[in-house]
Amino acid sequence: MRIIASSTAVLLSTACLPATAADPVTFEWDLRLRHEQVEDEAFARDANATTARLRAGLRFDLGHGWTALIEGEGIADAGDRHNNGANGLTTRPAVIDPDGIELNQAWIGWKRERFAATVGRQRLNLDNQRWIGAVAWRQNEQTFDALDLTLKPSEDWTLRYAWLDRVHRVSGDDARDRLARERDLSTHLFNAGYKRGKQQWTGYAYLHDDQDVAAASTATYGLRWTGSLVRGPLTWGWTAEVARQMDHADNPADFAYSYWLLEPSLQAKGVTWKVGWEHLGGDGRHALQSPLATLHAFNGWADKFLVTPAGGLEDRYVGANGKAGKFAWAATWHDYRTDTRMAFGSRYGRELDLSLGRPLWKGWNGLVKVADYRSDGFARDTRKLWLQLQWTH
Repeated sequence: MRIIASSTAVLLSTACLPATAADPVTFEWDLRLRHEQVEDEAFARDANATTARLRAGLRFDLGHGWTALIEGEGIADAGDRHNNGANGLTTRPAVIDPDGIELNQAWIGWKRERFAATVGRQRLNLDNQRWIGAVAWRQNEQTFDALDLTLKPSEDWTLRYAWLDRVHRVSGDDARDRLARERDLSTHLFNAGYKRGKQQWTGYAYLHDDQDVAAASTATYGLRWTGSLVRGPLTWGWTAEVARQMDHADNPADFAYSYWLLEPSLQAKGVTWKVGWEHLGGDGRHALQSPLATLHAFNGWADKFLVTPAGGLEDRYVGANGKAGKFAWAATWHDYRTDTRMAFGSRYGRELDLSLGRPLWKGWNGLVKVADYRSDGFARDTRKLWLQLQWTH
């Protein structure tokens, strides 16, 4: 079954329906310009990628709770001085922002006060995107051919179910590795959230069936608790999450791994301080994975742990973020260790991540971002620099 085909046909037919709203069709777009430089000691030459991404779409307000969106994106680069996954330039580090033109989203949805449904190619972000996300940092984001249902039986409860038919990955349609372009799925996502005041509890079951790579199929069950507490000039916050991942569907392996995240925080005088401990289990041969996540947001911006190493991963970090005038800044220090002692020892290395952003002109925002990873026997030292301008209409 390919739900994108049927939903796109329905979507296109809606353009011919009579107008039922004051502004039934709106045009929306954004433009992002970015330069990324990568120095990876595993390569004799650096990577330099200057890319531009234009995303544009038409949103239809069809009345009576019905909406639809059709959206495309085009990516261009200034020259092949990096491995983008499609150009075969494997002598340079990877910057997975391939050039090309693609359909990004095409969906139709219906929404009422207590219920919403969306079918078609769409962006999905669940909770903090640790398990399911759109990878918005990459120029070509990750989208899903999916059915997404949301039910709110009360103000406190939100129940969500999604069935994923296919994932369109950030590597794009022209990636040399066919499995890096897209995967056929039959994945069921269950997510139940309860919110009271400034606290929220979420339980989830993500039954991921990868029909192209059976060994990637997993079942992940977890609980997440977030909240904050104001005491005078201080705001205390916390995130606690535990999960268990095991083999699922036709996966030939037999495993079960633990996941946990502990992240207390403190906000004072406009600065938020946080410490964290994230654990992804492994046994030395295989490890817990989250292939549908927004992975760049976790375990350091140098992207050394997009695939969890076989020895598992312990990421212990401390960070701060805040504002100084019109500038928004963030800094995080990571210490990476194994869950299972490996041949090179128990340490993967450490990393410092820094970012500085500022609104420039109306609609325009600038960003400078740095990642500095230092190895302790795992991978190689890597430094990354990003310079970015983005305009959103």
